[in-house]
Amino acid sequence: MDLEERYDKLYRYCYMKTRHPQAAEDITQETFLRFLGTRDVGDMERHIAYLYTIARNLCVDFYRARQDLSLDQVPPPAQDPEEAHTLRIALEQVLERLPEEDRELIFLRYTNQLPVGKVAEILGLSRFAVYRREKQILKRLRSQLDGRDFDA
Repeated sequence: MDLEERYDKLYRYCYMKTRHPQAAEDITQETFLRFLGTRDVGDMERHIAYLYTIARNLCVDFYRARQDLSLDQVPPPAQDPEEAHTLRIALEQVLERLPEEDRELIFLRYTNQLPVGKVAEILGLSRFAVYRREKQILKRLRSQLDGRDFDA
């Protein structure tokens, strides 16, 4: 994976954590600066968990320094065909109800497509724990989406 792809994935991770495009961009840049201050670009694939740990800590610092953003500061989602758009809204509602740790696990596995081993490293869990939690989360999401239980 090249540096540009890694940057994009890390930006999406930071955006998921902060919900603020400028903050996510700043944190992503700062993450790479800190990483490259201690490691070589060639080490990036080997030390991907370290890269995400830096980003997670910077996101935590962002929230410590600032209150949560209001919804009107978040850009609207891109327009999709009506059915896909409705499903996307439903999925976002269900994901928002997940605990932060579960949302982070799903994001790392499915949005950033990290292997279970890397997710386990980033979250400080065993591979087995990641597999088990992922299965439980997906089962809950399917149940809620099938039942259209979005406002509960």
